[in-house]
Amino acid sequence: MLSALRFLALAAVLCTTGLAGPARAQAVDGFHQLVLYISEADMAKMNDVLDIAANVSRHYSGIGEEVEIEIVAYAEGLHMLRADTSPVKQRLGNFMQSMVNVTFQACGNTLDTMERNEGSRPPLMEGVSMVQTGVAHLLQRSEEGWTLVRP
Repeated sequence: MLSALRFLALAAVLCTTGLAGPARAQAVDGFHQLVLYISEADMAKMNDVLDIAANVSRHYSGIGEEVEIEIVAYAEGLHMLRADTSPVKQRLGNFMQSMVNVTFQACGNTLDTMERNEGSRPPLMEGVSMVQTGVAHLLQRSEEGWTLVRP
């Protein structure tokens, strides 16, 4: 029991001092990279993702810096980007037109599963790209120094 407590204490120290895990992402020359991701079919969370993207974009624009934002949807969160089932479809369409620094990625594995379950490939909203594996894409972005946030 005591060794487990020592391990937890050491892990806490390492995490708070930044010595554990990958290096923290830092902005280079006023350029920031953020990935927001969603895996639930929850309208409130979908709106949170869009609110956060808009707020972060406005913040950096206001201080003269740039930010690139990706929104990645997988599992049930993919409904956010579907043309037929998105509860935020109208807002998302307006958002895509006005926020050119924000891109949207759909998980191909989730699309494959939905196609098997539903009998046809779900339609995505215009402007949505696909990555083959959503979580692997998140891992890659993290390794590239992007900041990942799950609202």
